[in-house]
Amino acid sequence: MSRMLWKLLPLLLLPLGTGQAQRTTQDVFMMQYFQRRLQELEERLNRCDQDLQSFNQKVYDMSSEMRGQIRSVNVLKSEIQGHVDNLALRVDRVERDVEYLQNKIPDSSDVEIAESVIEQEVKEAQLKKKVAVTQGKDCSTHLSGIKSQKIVKKAGDLTGSWMKDSTKGSSRIYFFSGSRNSTLLEFVSLKAFTDTNWTRKAEIISLPLAWQGTGHVVYNGFMYYHHANTRNEVLKVHLLNRTVTDRMLLPGAGRMPTYSLSSHTLLDLAVDELGLWAIHADPDFGGNLVVTKLDSNSLAVEHTWDTSCKSHNAEGAFIICGTMYVVYNSHSGGRSSVKCLFDIHDTLLTEEMPVIFFPKRYTSHSGMHYHPKEKQVYAWDDGYQTIYKLDTKRKLQVT
Repeated sequence: MSRMLWKLLPLLLLPLGTGQAQRTTQDVFMMQYFQRRLQELEERLNRCDQDLQSFNQKVYDMSSEMRGQIRSVNVLKSEIQGHVDNLALRVDRVERDVEYLQNKIPDSSDVEIAESVIEQEVKEAQLKKKVAVTQGKDCSTHLSGIKSQKIVKKAGDLTGSWMKDSTKGSSRIYFFSGSRNSTLLEFVSLKAFTDTNWTRKAEIISLPLAWQGTGHVVYNGFMYYHHANTRNEVLKVHLLNRTVTDRMLLPGAGRMPTYSLSSHTLLDLAVDELGLWAIHADPDFGGNLVVTKLDSNSLAVEHTWDTSCKSHNAEGAFIICGTMYVVYNSHSGGRSSVKCLFDIHDTLLTEEMPVIFFPKRYTSHSGMHYHPKEKQVYAWDDGYQTIYKLDTKRKLQVT
């Protein structure tokens, strides 16, 4: 009996082993299937990631290209605006010249007017133009030489400017160190400025807006200066209460340095016996200097003159009785000299004037400001505050 059980036992266990083997094979197939699916999904995810990276790169490249085009458009916009401003300035000058010629030339309908009456009208028109420039002031002085030089002290940066208020009776000194700042120093007198403890005697004036260059002036208690980070904005600030009382855009200015040896100054302001002036260089006029008469009260442009004086190798300029004197030097340093002038009354010519040399100092002026009452120029000579006393003569009267 026991022998028969042993013979039947393998037969009973065989189906069980076969079923287990079949289940194991199915599990292997399922695992392989899932692995293939997971691998396919992983490959798809990799492709999606690559596509996404490629898309992001394209978006970045497109964004960079658009930013570059926007910058180019902004540059072109600025250039076009400059051309438009310059064209408007030219048109304005032509209109003024045409108006002036119309005042001088009789209209065809007035042919029958007596010749003496016509001549009288022309004289009145010419006289009216001269009066508008001179404002009825007696100014018959021209530069004939440099009488003396006085080095007051050495203070501040290599670049800067200093001056005395041109107001009658004022003795206040103003000190501007550097070519860009929003503060300046005020001294009650030249003696206080030259004192040993001069910094303790200074009043620090903080302006509402920063200045740029060395072309600022102080006139009748107001400071006139080039507003920093603007191309051609002139500000008028009341120094007592530190407020901006007026501002204007000087047509055509700010596109190149006024003087090639003073690259920090884009426009230069000056004061003489006739009032407030502005000087700048015009790249559309060969880099020549342009002189503009300003109304010191309203900053309105009274008249503009194109001159034959070059900005190349110029380091500064000052105006005496409506005549601009341009000071030249060299990039390597040398002796400063006046080699060009422009007289708005056409009574002085450069060809008739000898070259005027400044006392021998092989440096360069970064700021030059004429004081009409003292007949002196306050100059900044490589960090040395210097005063030049001028030799002047009477010039021919305008008739």
